[in-house]
Amino acid sequence: MKLNNFLAFLILVTNGILAQSNTTAKINAVAKNGLHKISLAAEIRSFSKEDLSDFRILDGKGIEVPYYILQGNKESTSSLFSEFKILSRTAIPKKKTTIIFENDKTSISEIVLSISNSDVKKPYSISGSNDQKEWFGLVNKAVLNELENIEDVIIFKTIPLPLSSYRYLKIDLNDSITLPINILKIGLFTHKTNAAELVEIKTKSIKTMQIHAQKKTLIHVAFKYPQIVNQINFTVSDPNLFQRNARIYINNKTVIKHKTKTYQETLSNFELNSNQKNSFTVQQLFEKDFFIEIENHDNQPLTFAKIHFFQNPITIIADLKANENYSIQTGNPKLNRPEYDLENFKNNINTYLPETTIHDIDHLTAKKNKIKNQSFWQQAWFMWLCIGLGGIAIVFFTANLVKDMKKHS
Repeated sequence: MKLNNFLAFLILVTNGILAQSNTTAKINAVAKNGLHKISLAAEIRSFSKEDLSDFRILDGKGIEVPYYILQGNKESTSSLFSEFKILSRTAIPKKKTTIIFENDKTSISEIVLSISNSDVKKPYSISGSNDQKEWFGLVNKAVLNELENIEDVIIFKTIPLPLSSYRYLKIDLNDSITLPINILKIGLFTHKTNAAELVEIKTKSIKTMQIHAQKKTLIHVAFKYPQIVNQINFTVSDPNLFQRNARIYINNKTVIKHKTKTYQETLSNFELNSNQKNSFTVQQLFEKDFFIEIENHDNQPLTFAKIHFFQNPITIIADLKANENYSIQTGNPKLNRPEYDLENFKNNINTYLPETTIHDIDHLTAKKNKIKNQSFWQQAWFMWLCIGLGGIAIVFFTANLVKDMKKHS
């Protein structure tokens, strides 16, 4: 029994160490059950694989929580309901309901009615006026139908109109066949296209050197941790007119005939030009440092007021439970991309979801300096010693078991 307990202890210690991820974090608790958006900080991405295949969300019991990745480098469109002022609402029982509202737009080609759910069909007509005395027909004897929303208690119904600029509009709804419907608001949806907000990355240092012999400027960019870079913005303060070829490269190594040689690997090429906004989308980098080389020829070097680095935002969509404790683990190179059912439904999921955030990001690499102060049983050599002793014990007991079996046979 003691041997079994000892072996179990060895397995737990070994699995715990080998399964440990380099980076952990916590997710702020959510108030309601359901899908939530989680924005990934650059710090999390620095210690993950570039494709995030090692990223995991765990609940309080250590069980994986399904998620999918939402790339945030695309434009998004948001809608806002702009309400018209209703001037009067008149109802004649069992005959008709008349609503007059004011159009504060230059011209309109549709209106949107906010209506309480209903299962009736409602005939209507619409007319326009500039003085509320003389009215002119716009829509005659049309029918409102399909007025039920299975997901909410109201429905927005769009009514097309001939393009017009009447100051006042009147809707006459026929109540002679069915009871009146409850029109709550009248207005328009305005659509706004928003460019995705890039995430700015802080640099550790930016050092500029002039290589006069080659007539080039060399900028060494360094980060504290490896960073993903998708866009670089340059602000040139001098001279006023310029056109320079530039490239981004890293110093790489190769082995030729048992000798290690360093070479420059070009990652991206672009042109700095005073006639354009010098903001460049580059082939995705994932480096701790790299170089920007600018060809000056016989011109004076460029003076940069600012150089900014950005990455495309990444959002995780996960189904979270209220007041549950969730954690994040990443940075385990042995893990492959998970396969969750949720991925198959991402095209049907509304991206306007509640959001939560990540906190308490912790890196195992930051703890290396503390290893010397750890107890002997926490050291790596003790783990391997236990594994070795465990192996010897297994061999010893196996040999004795074989001897006993031979005696009994």
